[in-house]
Amino acid sequence: MNTSVCTSASTAVYPSFSSYVRARGPVLQRTARSLTSNPCDAEDLLQTALTKTYLAWERIEDHRALDGYVRRALVNTRTSQWRKRRVDEYPCEELPEREATPQTDPAEQQVLRDAMWRAVRRLPERQRAMVVLRYYEDMTEVQTAELLGVSVGTVKSAVSRALGKLREDPELAHAA
Repeated sequence: MNTSVCTSASTAVYPSFSSYVRARGPVLQRTARSLTSNPCDAEDLLQTALTKTYLAWERIEDHRALDGYVRRALVNTRTSQWRKRRVDEYPCEELPEREATPQTDPAEQQVLRDAMWRAVRRLPERQRAMVVLRYYEDMTEVQTAELLGVSVGTVKSAVSRALGKLREDPELAHAA
C-alpha cells in the first residue's frame, strides 16, 4: 500500500518538517501499521503523531533523533487510544439468549393509524388544521401561527383542546 503522508505540506511554516515527512513517511507509516490492525487506523495514528511532532518542532533540540520522537508519539498515542477504548464484548462459554422484543403487528399499527386519522378528521376544521401542521407536518407553533395568520397563543390553546378531544375519542380508546 503506497500512501502519501503530508507530502502536500509545502505551505508549512517549517520546511524542514515537510522535508522530514517526505523522506521518512513510508518508514513511519510501516511503524504505525505495525501498531494497529487496520491500515486506515494506521494512517490516522501517524497523522496524529506527526501533528504532535509539528507542534513541538521548535522544542526538539536534536533533529537527528526525530524518528525516535515520532515513534514515541506513535506508541503513546496508540496506548491512549487503547486505554480509552470501551469493551462491549466479553467472551463466555455459552451465548446468552436474546431478549424477545415485543413486535407489534403491522395490521394493528395500521388499524391504530386509521382510527387516529378518522379522529383527527372529526375535529373542527381549525383545530384539525393546527394538529395536522404541528404533528403531521412537524411545524413549530410559530410556523403554524404564521401560516394560519393567528397568534402563537391561539395555536397553543387550539391544539391543547384538540388533543383533549382526541384523548377522549371512544374509537381511539378502543383501537389502542
